[in-house]
Amino acid sequence: MASAIVAAALALSLVSACTSGDDAPAAGSPNAPSVTTAPVPDRLATFYDQKLSWKDCRDGFECTELTVPVDYDKPDGPTIGLSVIRLPAGKPKQRIGSLLINPGGPGASGVSYARSATSVISNATRRSYDVVGFDPRGVAASDPLDCLSDKQTDTMLGADPTPDTAAEVATTVQLAKLLGNGCEQADPALVGHVDTVSAARDMDVLRAALGDKRLSYLGKSYGTFLGASYADLFPQNIGRMVLDGAIDPSLTSEQIDLGQAKGFEQATRSFVADCVSSSGCPLGSTVDGGMRRLQGLLASLDEHPLPSGEADRPLTEGWGSLGIALAMYDPGFWPTLRQALDKAFGGDGSGLMRLADVYADRSARGTYDTNQNSVIYAVNCLDRPDDGGVAEVKSELSTFENAAPTWGRFLAWSALPCSFWPVKGSGKPHKITAAGSPPIVVVGTTRDPATPYPWAQGLAAQLADGHLITHKGDGHTAYMRGSRCVDKAVDGYLLRGTVPKDGLTC
Repeated sequence: MASAIVAAALALSLVSACTSGDDAPAAGSPNAPSVTTAPVPDRLATFYDQKLSWKDCRDGFECTELTVPVDYDKPDGPTIGLSVIRLPAGKPKQRIGSLLINPGGPGASGVSYARSATSVISNATRRSYDVVGFDPRGVAASDPLDCLSDKQTDTMLGADPTPDTAAEVATTVQLAKLLGNGCEQADPALVGHVDTVSAARDMDVLRAALGDKRLSYLGKSYGTFLGASYADLFPQNIGRMVLDGAIDPSLTSEQIDLGQAKGFEQATRSFVADCVSSSGCPLGSTVDGGMRRLQGLLASLDEHPLPSGEADRPLTEGWGSLGIALAMYDPGFWPTLRQALDKAFGGDGSGLMRLADVYADRSARGTYDTNQNSVIYAVNCLDRPDDGGVAEVKSELSTFENAAPTWGRFLAWSALPCSFWPVKGSGKPHKITAAGSPPIVVVGTTRDPATPYPWAQGLAAQLADGHLITHKGDGHTAYMRGSRCVDKAVDGYLLRGTVPKDGLTC
């Protein structure tokens, strides 16, 4: 999770808070009146009791702002406003409650994700739930941490991701420090409080302000860690929770990075196998040969960047790696990657650069539409502090390279900024059982690059009432990504509380 590579998940892609009699939850729903929630500390009552003022914000959506404390240990101190959006249930008379959704990151906008509700939530579920999204603290429209200028972000993403000389390592360290110092200077009061536990506590305040007795939630990618953290804090406040593309919270930063290296290696082999199975593949005719050709291209970009169509931004190894990585998230990008690689082998890096720009959320104007490339580190470095530095990375390189010849070095170096982060976090890897919670559904895809399938197995096993859905396939996450079997199981759980059968494989 220390790697910025998780952040690409998002690139792929109302009524009163108090219910009336017509909108009352159905019997047995997660918001049935008999539900008892955790008591609210007196010092937080002002936040939990706040009334949201909803305003129309186009296309049937309503928007508001939720006020939360910057530091939950000092609720009388500074506050911030979180941007919140909802799409009211399509059929108010069968409304179950609110379904809070998060697309991952960390750093992805939940508000933007909710605006895509028609493509990320099934019609049946949208008819029965208000779909609610929010930008977590420090993200997008919620007091965003703007750590780097657009030019500095270009420099960071285009820099050598696999330094192998003293000068290159020194540049990598310099950029890591620049990022951390930029986040601290952007908002010294907030930078130490954008951790996942604080965001999970924000979710409980939002649950209460929405008028829901229990929180129903769909989290993808990093959103599964956010959801699991909520379950750890408030197991009795959970309604129906789905965690798709799961992160195992018991893993260390090194285990996360190594797992991703293996995941991207597996996904890349799957792409190459698909490519070489047809004529005209620019990677040749065998999987092993294709992998070596791809590795050779990245090595060549390290020494000799390709023209990208922009005079001042050639396709470096950094940009090329991001372009290839994007396509691993969704097989729908594989034909585009194949064409981009064909052009790159011919000396034209424009195709891979366009894919990299999608990954990084970079516009044609050269601006970044979100702060996701920076805030991912601001969150991760608090959740999993790391002070190993360059020496630790070097000691791990052979392990990473042996496990993932294509992606090992890239992922080994990706966590370095946390070694120089200006604010020390207190988060630690730990198992989450959420004892006392209702059933929690975990979804894992067998060849998921960013959140490898073993992570979903790990989370489902450690939860006291976890239930795993296995999706056999490629790409990142599974719900509403083309599997009718997964969609049916998730919808059955969200709408009727039907827990998937043990061992369900789609």
